[in-house]
Amino acid sequence: MTYTIAAFYKFFSFPDFEARKADLAQLLCGAGVKGTVLLAAEGVNGTIAGTADGIETALSALRAIPGAADLEAKFSEADEMPFLRLKVRLKKEIVTMGVPGTDPNALVGTYVEANEWNELISDPDTVLIDTRNDYEYAIGTFEGAIDPETKTFREFPEWFREFRAKLEAEGRSPKVAMFCTGGIRCEKATSFVKSEGIEDVFHLKGGILKYLETVPETDSKWRGECFVFDERVSVKHDLTPGEYDMCHACKRPITDADKAEASYVPGVSCPHCIDEMSDEQRARFAERQKQIDLARQRGQEHMGPEARRSEDA
Repeated sequence: MTYTIAAFYKFFSFPDFEARKADLAQLLCGAGVKGTVLLAAEGVNGTIAGTADGIETALSALRAIPGAADLEAKFSEADEMPFLRLKVRLKKEIVTMGVPGTDPNALVGTYVEANEWNELISDPDTVLIDTRNDYEYAIGTFEGAIDPETKTFREFPEWFREFRAKLEAEGRSPKVAMFCTGGIRCEKATSFVKSEGIEDVFHLKGGILKYLETVPETDSKWRGECFVFDERVSVKHDLTPGEYDMCHACKRPITDADKAEASYVPGVSCPHCIDEMSDEQRARFAERQKQIDLARQRGQEHMGPEARRSEDA
């Protein structure tokens, strides 16, 4: 069976987001949709999967929310359901930056369409910044992109302030172009950066996923695979599932070589997190993996490890 995957977000004023949670969750569940949908006063963000009809029903319900009529989605397909369950969650922010007052509805950078992105980032006066996390950058990014080496999006503001000070010390005032998986982090980042006084700020509309959907691979400046926040782990340029697996302890992408290391224990640890987890955490992960394995032996569905929070859609 082929599943349709839709990644979406929309910044808009959403004052009654809490009241809409139950009805929205019931409708999506009834449509057979799984995935994660985040609701906040600043808008909606999510990635969901289901049948083509189920996804159409879900997106129609989201677009019926006042202010979200023009919500756009990026689509891809998978042969297996990439999510274990449906989660509709209430949040303070649909993507967490942690800087009060940052509002893309009030202040935002210039949107750049996917088919115009290559020209912008080829300009030597453009500084290209990957606003994603370090493990995402590690498996794929655009040619010439700067890696802020952030663990979470919350770290981006501090990094940028330090980076800006470095540019000023060098007497530079370049154009700043930013990108992320689906567009939400770079859009919010442009709002923050412009509030810091930077004028020439641009971001990739629709994010990497829209670029991969739009730009032929022969013309592409993308290198590697794109990390996605579901069980596919990564996608290739044609948006088919990539070559990476996931460590279900730390949720980072891992390769076959990583899985050959002694530090890799399925569901418990990998070379990236072996020194980060306590003995108590590893014991808890081991018990969780045991229950997953027992459920599989009985032919039962187990909810398994918690999927990584949908930080970007």
